[in-house]
Amino acid sequence: MDISLTGKNALICGSSDGIGLAAAQVLAQLGANCILFARNEVKLKTALAGLQTTAGQQHRYMVADFNKLEEVEIAIDRLTEELDIQILINNSGGPSPGPLLKASSMNFRDAFNRHLLCSQLLAQAVIPGMKRALYGRIINIISTSVKTPLANLGVSNTIRAAVAAWAKSLSNELDAVNITVNNVLPGATKTNRLSGLIKDNAEAQQKTVSQVEDDMLQHIPMKRFGAAKEVAHAIAFLASPAASYITGINLPVDGGRTPSL
Repeated sequence: MDISLTGKNALICGSSDGIGLAAAQVLAQLGANCILFARNEVKLKTALAGLQTTAGQQHRYMVADFNKLEEVEIAIDRLTEELDIQILINNSGGPSPGPLLKASSMNFRDAFNRHLLCSQLLAQAVIPGMKRALYGRIINIISTSVKTPLANLGVSNTIRAAVAAWAKSLSNELDAVNITVNNVLPGATKTNRLSGLIKDNAEAQQKTVSQVEDDMLQHIPMKRFGAAKEVAHAIAFLASPAASYITGINLPVDGGRTPSL
């Protein structure tokens, strides 16, 4: 099975920590040249230093705040003037938790810009290079909420579903040019995002963190939280030549938690 990414250029968003960083580490292990993309330059430098280079990979990073579309546009335009990107990993921190009735229009607008409009902007910038290379992989890190909405994540549920619909539509437009578009749906994964959600839920429910964690684990058939590397392995497979006939899918990586098919 061909999973080598040697010679491929991969742009990984939100790659200073968490699932994004784990994805970059695995893609680098498979031979990709990784471009890390996030807003915290200090973290990016640390992350870059830890990437494997034994196959002669040339890694780099870009800095932009995904809450500012103009910064993202400037950064990606500069990058695509220099090189073609074959793999795009769209990934950004999720919207703040809370019920829909307490969400403001700005909450929705900010999340829409960060998750959907940034993904659209980046895809438009890199697809011409993918067409030239006759190879392209666009992978969106979303959430299992696109299959079953999650409690107390009203804005996130709404925007994630919009990104999933965008990705499916895009996949239908690109099927004939060897560019695939897929979504990876992480479940409860051990990241700073999960720790923050657990803490918020503990305060709201007047429970301890351990109690909230135990409650969550009862809904996961595997009875444990996922590791970022486990999600990264799914991302890497979809980015590889081995996944050439897979497009337009939502792939849960959630220990079986999602109750729907």
